[in-house]
Amino acid sequence: MFSFLGGLLSIAALILIAPPLAEIALRFGPMEYFSITMFALTLISSLSEGSIIKGMLSALLGISVAMVGSAPIDAYARFTFGMDQLNAGFNLLPALIGLFAVSEIIKISENKINSLSKKISIDKVKGFGFSLKEFANQFWNFLRSSFIGIGIGILLGIGGGTGNIVAYATAKNQSKTPEKFGKGTPEGVVASESANNAAVGGALVPLMALGIPGDTVTAMLIGGLVIHGIQPGPLFFSQNTDIVYGIFAALIIANIAMIIFLFYGMKIFIKILSIPRHLLLPIIIVLCAVGAFAENNRVFDMGALLFFGILGYVLIKLKFPITPVILGFILGPIAETNLRRGLMATQGDFLPFLISPIPLLFWSIALLTVVLKAWKNYRGKGDVLYD
Repeated sequence: MFSFLGGLLSIAALILIAPPLAEIALRFGPMEYFSITMFALTLISSLSEGSIIKGMLSALLGISVAMVGSAPIDAYARFTFGMDQLNAGFNLLPALIGLFAVSEIIKISENKINSLSKKISIDKVKGFGFSLKEFANQFWNFLRSSFIGIGIGILLGIGGGTGNIVAYATAKNQSKTPEKFGKGTPEGVVASESANNAAVGGALVPLMALGIPGDTVTAMLIGGLVIHGIQPGPLFFSQNTDIVYGIFAALIIANIAMIIFLFYGMKIFIKILSIPRHLLLPIIIVLCAVGAFAENNRVFDMGALLFFGILGYVLIKLKFPITPVILGFILGPIAETNLRRGLMATQGDFLPFLISPIPLLFWSIALLTVVLKAWKNYRGKGDVLYD
């Protein structure tokens, strides 16, 4: 439901405020984008459970893994160890599936119980699975997360995946019970799902108004439009009015179809959890491997999937948060590219990255985020940095 509402909210934003919002995003240069990515990375302090240091180290690990392959500006090969397959670096999909899915499968496999210890009562699931009171309690969380998804979706090249993570981090940081996050708490689910679907409309803003894709999905969409002789950009709304409103209608219909499909399929989907683990886990592993292979038809990606799965399992055992690794993996190349472009523009002077108005604002918020997290830990458990 919240994913559906987030999608509708983003469509409304796309229809009403696409041109002015796209103009604001277009004014952002390398310094602004570098400060934004650094600000997003500091949010790992709220993602990590009680430890700022572990969150930062996880993000640095993600950035380090993202540096494998050709450098973004001069295409210099880094950390390839003579392997041609690593020249292009690791793809995001095997990293995501490996760190989040395969690592959890390995962890669950340690338990020799073949079925879930707690059966799920299908009969108790009615409507959308939550009451009107629960909906009202999560309404502010939904609005905040949706606007985060829309805003980050508009920022060119950052993508909706980052909005999902930032919204989750914000919800956890604002929650009175952050210890419940990662265990299926409604706050985390609402934040992630709202931002995830809201980013769709946000990413379409720069595509339709400026002709610049906001993420990888819209990059494929612009390719399809160009193939048919349609050029998105400032004249798109005036020269292709029928296509513009067709896209708006398609987005609305897709959201309605999604909510109908989920409503009637909810009880069926939940029954999957009753399948014994010794049958379910191998099926999931096979599907993960097929998904990793299908993106680029490379067997190497299946090996990368296994690598990230083992890496994620080790991080879980060492009690390091995994989400900051993905955030660092996504934002690392963006930060590096804009840092190098900015330094070339300033002839190596880093000071403008700190004192320019917009970067200064984001640096200040980033510093405030870390300070507040440290203070919260100090007052709560006394584990300011390390525990």
